[in-house]
Amino acid sequence: MSKLKAYREKLNLTQEELTEQSGISVRTIQRIEAGTEPKGQTLKILAKTLGIEEKELLTIEEEIVATPEVETPEINYSLLKIINLSSLPLTVFPPANIIVPLILMFVLKQNNSLTKQLITVQILWTIASVILFMLGALIKNWFSLGNPFTMIVMVILVLLNVFIILRNTAEIDRNKKLYFKLNFSIV
Repeated sequence: MSKLKAYREKLNLTQEELTEQSGISVRTIQRIEAGTEPKGQTLKILAKTLGIEEKELLTIEEEIVATPEVETPEINYSLLKIINLSSLPLTVFPPANIIVPLILMFVLKQNNSLTKQLITVQILWTIASVILFMLGALIKNWFSLGNPFTMIVMVILVLLNVFIILRNTAEIDRNKKLYFKLNFSIV
């Protein structure tokens, strides 16, 4: 709840009544109550009309402003495993192993921290595998290694990605958490 709305309701005023008393338009009051911070003359007039100091409209007052309850989306672990496993057939085409799970996250309405971490792991792995593949190509050129070296590097990178996906799926199934987890999310 915005500070202005809290003070307005404390005085049992409607937005229209506050408009009449202050001369500030209803639309401006609605914007401020939606989160826009009042400034300048508007701030002075509203504070005077409400009988408070200007800073009280800009700072949190614990007795007036209740802390909003943050709703955490419910995690469906079966859908989480499906989203994770959707990367599996696409491990040979790195952009798709990110895009498909991302689309599934929104379609299946699994916009939660675990799903975001799964996709972040895939994004980071894709970036790392591109870097490792380029390093492999440089090593191949430096040491005059044959064409099989490039193929071996590609196969190893794909197998590591498959391992990451399967290991996370197993951990979700057993312990309802990720094995390869992060403390942040890119998504």
